[in-house]
Amino acid sequence: MRILITGGAGFIGSHLCEALLAKGHKVSIIDNLSTGKLSNIDHLQVNESFHYVLGSILDRDILESLISEADEIYHLAAAVGVSYIINNPLLSLQTNIEGTENVLEFANKYKRKVLIASTSEIYGKSDKIPFKEEDDRVLGSTSISRWGYSCSKAIDEFLSLAYHREKKLPVVIVRLFNTVGPRQTGQYGMVIPKFVKAAMLGHPITIHGNGKQSRCFADVADIVWSLQALMSEPRAIGQVFNVGNKEEISIEDLAMKIKDMTKSSSKIEYIPYENAYEEGFEDMLRRMPDLSKVNEFIGYEPQYSLDMILERVIKFYEK
Repeated sequence: MRILITGGAGFIGSHLCEALLAKGHKVSIIDNLSTGKLSNIDHLQVNESFHYVLGSILDRDILESLISEADEIYHLAAAVGVSYIINNPLLSLQTNIEGTENVLEFANKYKRKVLIASTSEIYGKSDKIPFKEEDDRVLGSTSISRWGYSCSKAIDEFLSLAYHREKKLPVVIVRLFNTVGPRQTGQYGMVIPKFVKAAMLGHPITIHGNGKQSRCFADVADIVWSLQALMSEPRAIGQVFNVGNKEEISIEDLAMKIKDMTKSSSKIEYIPYENAYEEGFEDMLRRMPDLSKVNEFIGYEPQYSLDMILERVIKFYEK
């Protein structure tokens, strides 16, 4: 099968490339390297079934050409990471909304099945834990940049479902919750690689806020398996799925765990959100997915515990 991955040089995209190539598929990717890296895919360039295009999903001519030659599309390209989104609010909105609309338009033109990667940010600052796919969204003021990201991904979902309902386009929407693993960078605010790198270098481990906020982290291997399984499940078409892990830990405890596992002498420091991001920045106390729907459809059960995930990330940085 010929498969296109937008954002394929990114952290998740590069792992998905490996998995699909291993199954004998022909894989093409498009990535503008805004957050992706060539180092993520260098080892794939020798594979004759792999093709990389340096470009943006905002470039309609390039995108249409690639989609016309694909059988399936995994749309992962997006502005990602709290830091990147806050520092690039306009480009983030354009990439997420206009870029996704381009993908859907051409996927519909050539009637290609498409998976849309969405985000747990969809739920905003709701305190209804765990989050179910049909739950209400609770958002803050339009003056806070992070809610623009949440809205842009919600529009992606609305567009995808509209194309499915009106045009019968086969789409699957996946809301990802804090995916981590080897090759992820802390450059754009991803907390585990950021903490691990700081701990291994003996630098201060910096926590934003009081550290009592908690998160659930899923290994990229579990996520990549789920994306392929959902693409192969006919009942998943036109549906929205949470995918992640339900093992919860506070950011403060995460920092201490990483410090212990790396035998680091790093100090743990706390800084206010407004010093790290922007004035008025809002964060969620908890974010946990309800995974009952994805379990029902494809039997999804995370195989990696938090300790296993951290060991994999630490070994990656040790290299």
